[in-house]
Amino acid sequence: MATFTLMFLAGQVLAQSKIKTLAAQEIFAPQAEHTHGSSVVALPNGDMLAVWFQGSGERTADDVRIMGSRKAKSAKTWSAPFLMADTPDIPDCNPVIFLNSKNELILVWIAVLGNQWEQSVLRTRRSRNYSKAGAPIWDWQDNILLKPGEEFVSEIQEKFKELPESRNGWSAYAPNYDKLTIEASKNPTYRSIGWMTRIKPLVLGEKIILPLYSDGFNLSLMAISEDSGLTWKPSLPLVGRGPIQPALAQRKNGEIVAMLRDSGDGPNFIQQSISQDKGQTWSAATKTAIPNTASVELLKLADGRWVMIGNDIHDGRYKLALWVSTNEGLTWPKSPLYLENDSTKEGGFSYPSVIQDTKGVIHLTYSSHTPAGKTIVYKSFNPDAIQ
Repeated sequence: MATFTLMFLAGQVLAQSKIKTLAAQEIFAPQAEHTHGSSVVALPNGDMLAVWFQGSGERTADDVRIMGSRKAKSAKTWSAPFLMADTPDIPDCNPVIFLNSKNELILVWIAVLGNQWEQSVLRTRRSRNYSKAGAPIWDWQDNILLKPGEEFVSEIQEKFKELPESRNGWSAYAPNYDKLTIEASKNPTYRSIGWMTRIKPLVLGEKIILPLYSDGFNLSLMAISEDSGLTWKPSLPLVGRGPIQPALAQRKNGEIVAMLRDSGDGPNFIQQSISQDKGQTWSAATKTAIPNTASVELLKLADGRWVMIGNDIHDGRYKLALWVSTNEGLTWPKSPLYLENDSTKEGGFSYPSVIQDTKGVIHLTYSSHTPAGKTIVYKSFNPDAIQ
């Protein structure tokens, strides 16, 4: 049984709630190498496949590569890690892995050119042969190249007009946020590179909406495919002051909601944006009342409930919270469950990836960075275990 803490701020009352997990384990033993940014997929044969990036650092370390591990349907533990992708002498980071509507396995990640996030290039691999032990056999590989046009500039200009006036915020291209972000958007090179993965896509039949973000512009954009991932085009930008790493879910009325990590002016809160046209345009991102430091993830369950996971604090990653919404994200409970709650504040738990398989089981991976080392944690539980 995994113990979670519910915090009721009024009166500072602490109560205990328990969630019965089906599995809770480290995918590999904590280690000195940096391991981060996991993604998980449930394969048709019942296996689970997880990926992450690993190396002696992040963008500044050229040995960073994409690693993976498989939990066979009949196995209780995960396999020894194996290589999933490696661009020689260039850091590979932020993998996402998923199945398209044809049950082809797709891996998307970034190669960080010049050791700068702003110069990252999107890379992708596809496999139809992925059911055997070890890494998939890749059938195809390419880069995803996007070319946002002048409409990118116009959208940023218009959406900034909708935001409350602020002199705060930052981005690598624009320390004087609003004005210089608009000026940077006019540079066709800036807006064509540096788009990065982090969160799994929303797959709607042959349409795939892949969330991306830029540390240069410090905002987000979607890569949209209408042919199951063969070709991609950019959406208009999702504009705000620091809305990055969007996590997506679709409401019954067709609206797509993006819940976003807040990388803007503090204090930081989860941001939100909505698309009324299947991901092509987005409302200006606004802050919610939910604290946030490092990560957000979102999942629509088969029973209609939504699950959101993130760091609900302002000073670190030592708490990883889980909320459940019964009204498609219109409201979230003030008191979340806690997947991690380190009273010493020495641990860091972040970058969750959460999915639900065809049998209804919820699967979750996330980074665990503690004094003992770094690893990826895996947990699974039935949806009726979270109330």
